[in-house]
Amino acid sequence: MELYSQENDSIARKSINIEYTDKGFQFSSSDERYKLHIEARLQFRYATPFDQNPLTFEEVYDERSPVLNINRARLKVGGNAFDTDLNYYFEYELAQGNLLDFRIMFTKWKGFNIKVGQWKTFYNRERVISSGKQQMVERSIINRPFTIDRQQGISFYGRLFEGSLADLTYHLSVLTGTGRGNSVNDDGYLMYAGRLQWNVFGRELGMSGSDFNDTIKPSGLVAFAAVTNRSPYTRFSQDGGGQLMGYEDAGLPGQFRVNQMMLETAFKYKGFSWQSEWHYKDIDDTITDLDRILSGYYLQGGYFFSNVISFIPKPLELAARFATYKPFINLPDNLEQETAIVANWFFKGGHRNKLSAEVTYFNFEEARENQANGWRFRLQWEISF
Repeated sequence: MELYSQENDSIARKSINIEYTDKGFQFSSSDERYKLHIEARLQFRYATPFDQNPLTFEEVYDERSPVLNINRARLKVGGNAFDTDLNYYFEYELAQGNLLDFRIMFTKWKGFNIKVGQWKTFYNRERVISSGKQQMVERSIINRPFTIDRQQGISFYGRLFEGSLADLTYHLSVLTGTGRGNSVNDDGYLMYAGRLQWNVFGRELGMSGSDFNDTIKPSGLVAFAAVTNRSPYTRFSQDGGGQLMGYEDAGLPGQFRVNQMMLETAFKYKGFSWQSEWHYKDIDDTITDLDRILSGYYLQGGYFFSNVISFIPKPLELAARFATYKPFINLPDNLEQETAIVANWFFKGGHRNKLSAEVTYFNFEEARENQANGWRFRLQWEISF
């Protein structure tokens, strides 16, 4: 039997490598079979005259007070165990006390990987991109009605024909369809989600906004995704299952059959970045037999103008977004629009240390004679360490 000694303890400690990476502090064994990274993230925000996007015609004109708060406070833990192919990840929201993500990934082959647990469903780019890596201060007005958000289940994903003209990335998921924190399905119908992405130039575009690294070779994608689900809910968010406007008093098990689809594009090259999404959603109330169709889209682009104008500072990016949402596609003069302009200043670390100033103009239209519009300003500091 080998007895404990100070010498053995010293040797054991030397076998652990400690370094600081873009995922925070990382601890790893010398053979890389065991790895643990820990990262903290804070997001400070000032907004006036309000912060959250208005949901109704009346909310555009509501009198509100300026907001100054810690908008997000996250703790992230991830790595691999036993082998480099078995990965894990946890994310906890400290401010609200919510366990956001917990997942295990088996990634032995590029063409076929397996993920189990809870995570943001790989559906649309705007939602999958971390709020800390967004180009704008916050996601657009179409995120709320169309996001699938976090679900529990299993996913199969991978990349095929890498580097060729047919370079594809796919995600197929079977989920409970009842939202974050809910591991039980309400009826016999699960949520099925699929995403197929064509990597146009044979290069996979990462899930982050802005091109502060000045991508040398053009990278772009065209993606199509679809979801079908039956549950008590008409929408999802970080809080779990919820309801869109008009469904507040509903929510019986299996009441809503929801089918939706999305078309997406994205591109990055030499400081320029682009992304867009078009959404369609059909909500069938199986109890009242009422059917409602929603649609929306956004267009977003940004550029580091220092690449063409010498006196503009290199860390400064300017970006803009235009979004349109139709809550009832069959009703005329039923429209919500958002136009936003943002200036991002990237400190050392890129998205990990960034200051953003954003101005947004909202235009809501209920009927030809009923229109509401208003402005909002937000200043945000994003920092991870």
